[in-house]
Amino acid sequence: MTSKTATGREASEADAVPAARRVWTLVLAGLGAFLCSLDVVVVATALPVLRTHLGASLSDLEWTINAYNLAFACLMLTGSALGDRFGRRRIYVTGLAVFTAASAACALAGGAGALVAARVVEGAGAALLLPLTLTLISDVFPVEKRGGAIGLWGGITGLGVAGGPVLGGAITDGLAWQWIFWINVPVGLVMIPLSATLLRESRGPRPHLDVPGQLLAGLGMFALTWAPVRAPSAGWDSPEVAGSLAAGAVLVAAFLLWERRAAHPMLPLAYFRLRGFASANAVIFLLAVSLLGALFMMTQLFQVGLGDSPLQTGLRLLVWTGMPMVAAPLAGALADRIGPRPLMAGGMVLQAAGLGWLAAVTAPDVSYGTLVAPLVVAGAGTGMVFATTAGAATAAVPAGDAGVAAGTNTALRELGAVFGIAILAAVFAHSGGYETPASFIDGFKPALWVASAVAAAGVVAALCVPAKARAVPADPADPAASAGPRSAASRS
Repeated sequence: MTSKTATGREASEADAVPAARRVWTLVLAGLGAFLCSLDVVVVATALPVLRTHLGASLSDLEWTINAYNLAFACLMLTGSALGDRFGRRRIYVTGLAVFTAASAACALAGGAGALVAARVVEGAGAALLLPLTLTLISDVFPVEKRGGAIGLWGGITGLGVAGGPVLGGAITDGLAWQWIFWINVPVGLVMIPLSATLLRESRGPRPHLDVPGQLLAGLGMFALTWAPVRAPSAGWDSPEVAGSLAAGAVLVAAFLLWERRAAHPMLPLAYFRLRGFASANAVIFLLAVSLLGALFMMTQLFQVGLGDSPLQTGLRLLVWTGMPMVAAPLAGALADRIGPRPLMAGGMVLQAAGLGWLAAVTAPDVSYGTLVAPLVVAGAGTGMVFATTAGAATAAVPAGDAGVAAGTNTALRELGAVFGIAILAAVFAHSGGYETPASFIDGFKPALWVASAVAAAGVVAALCVPAKARAVPADPADPAASAGPRSAASRS
């Protein structure tokens, strides 16, 4: 059967889906995406409380976020492949069960180590959920209605990111830090039976798992992340840190070699020869390094440096985290007219300028009013980049591999978050500490300058994006068109 025939059959099947099932699919997939995005940031405003209640070190605090992000990033492409092979509804329900159980384990954790371990499992559950949310929606909505459905999905996801610090602060203040995880449990328990009965089962064209690639990537990223997390206490020249960096480099090199030869690679390396794909992924990685590293520091600045409560912190950060919900739709509409490059580059300029501005004006006696303008500037830049990178990455590859491209883009975003938190925490520890508000700000300022510099590097990457996104055509008559990444790259 040709690709054209298959596409026609899929469109016909989507047209026949009852309206009620489409609504339920959008609701259930949207809630899954909301939970995944919420738990990336909801812990942030509880960090000072966790440090006090669990006796957590700076390293422990990093891992409460990084453990989730690392598992999330490294397993995301595997989650998509499992759905293709065993059924998307089945794996989505499995992901909900894992995520819900792990959330309960997080809430019951009696120490930092137990919390970090539970966060790893929670991230694994999220990796089964998030990549399948879009495919579940695409499976039941015909092409002419799909854009609006995906737009609603994006809005729900953005709400999770924007509302995470506020919700985390409100729960930490009003109840206890454990409830930032307990709230997932009743939602998950309701969603599991509903998803099992109301979602349509489907399978995809990529049923093969790249187990060696998955192991090499996960171990390599863990080793590379372990080094900057341990460096503040062990020292950059210690055998532990140096050995971790060396092991990470070797494992990543082995992963790249394996992916070049694997019959069914987890990561389509040949796509990185395509300028649009490579540049868009570089931009989102650098944005995430800058953004999540800065968020890790900002939530603590308001509480440790300026004496705010967790709820006050979440509300004050809303001018930053909420800006993408305003800027992203506008940027997405403009991208169709002027192309993604000026919006990506402009967004990274605003991100760099806003974070640099914050680093320059922050002092022990700084007022919140002084911080609002740079937070708004940085948030607007974030929204402009979020709205354009995934589209540019997916437009650069054949239509049949858009899901792989989107998964790669999201995985690199999560890996950027992991490295951003580790790097900025190491810079903070080198220059400051938690002894007094003044010592915290001594470490905060150079950390934010580093975040600004990383965002500035993203401007260079954004300028390499093609002026207009061009899809690689998938010609049904061309066997190479469906052969995968290697053939696509050869035509670039």
